[in-house]
Amino acid sequence: MGEMERLDGFCDVPHRRFNPLRGEWLLVSPHRGKRPWNGDVSKEDSEVKPAYDPKCYLCPGNARAGGEIVNPKYESTFVFKNDFSALFDDGTPQTSVEFADGLFRVQGVKGECRVICFSPRHDLTLPKMSVEEIRGVVDLWASQTEELSQKYRWVQIFENKGQEMGCSSPHPHGQIWASSSLPNEALKEDENQKEFFKKHGRTLLSTYVEEECRQETRIVTQNEDWLVLVPFWAVWPYETLLLPKFDVQRISELSTTQRDTLAQILKEFLGTYDSLFDVSFPYSMGWHGAPGNAADGVDNAHWTLHAHFYPPLFRSAKVKKHMVGYEMLGEPQRDITPEQAADRLRALALALK
Repeated sequence: MGEMERLDGFCDVPHRRFNPLRGEWLLVSPHRGKRPWNGDVSKEDSEVKPAYDPKCYLCPGNARAGGEIVNPKYESTFVFKNDFSALFDDGTPQTSVEFADGLFRVQGVKGECRVICFSPRHDLTLPKMSVEEIRGVVDLWASQTEELSQKYRWVQIFENKGQEMGCSSPHPHGQIWASSSLPNEALKEDENQKEFFKKHGRTLLSTYVEEECRQETRIVTQNEDWLVLVPFWAVWPYETLLLPKFDVQRISELSTTQRDTLAQILKEFLGTYDSLFDVSFPYSMGWHGAPGNAADGVDNAHWTLHAHFYPPLFRSAKVKKHMVGYEMLGEPQRDITPEQAADRLRALALALK
């Protein structure tokens, strides 16, 4: 029996799907996509941005927030220590405290937070940059991960794109937060990938890639080294997962060719996102790779490098998905199936080629 035949009975009725990376369930309610919408809508961002904004604190040569530091007149990518870091690399006690039978627990944590400007151009998001320019961003992600992983257990690369995702500056940029502790999402993925590897003798995500390539149901686009898909367990309407077709644990371990093909698929895939509702598509994205570094002696053979993309838009550029009510108090829920979302994105990706 094929995969679609197995799912036939669930295509139009409520059902739950399991996320093996997080060890959690989500509710899928495909029939709700037909309901009318009378709620609030967000305004589409139609403002044309200049190549340089004298008021932007991330543009080359401008004073940053607070006015005490001036950016160099950088010409490609630019990284600097976050002026308002969420983590400190010194002055924080590393001890843990708990009392009242463990009801109150405190743990010290150290880390560093950095900002990455993708381009000196104020008006260039990643999909508008050239493949060569995106490759420069990939190289910076890799070099920063390699450097920070020598000192910290976890290095989180991420980007919040658009005001909908709380982005504080319209200048295209991302962030890196490195910490001495493993955060919740990383811990869940570490434990579940380890358990799968122990049980099956192969990595969870490489096995998943093989199965998705066989089924071809949720793949949006792919090249010789990478593929983008709407995961079977996706929560956000147009959530995607960027995965390698080869064995790799960290972004710093990518070869020259693999970085080239990564830049290519990012250009293509993010352009597909922008074409979905004809808007600069907002999202939060982030890379997950093995904790630490290859030289620390920790066995991370169960890990596979991957990137999550979580966009909030649902029906149009003006209608967003909100995590409220049942999602906050029960479990995540979505109104269209991942297969329907993948069909739409895949059609756009093919049209743009």
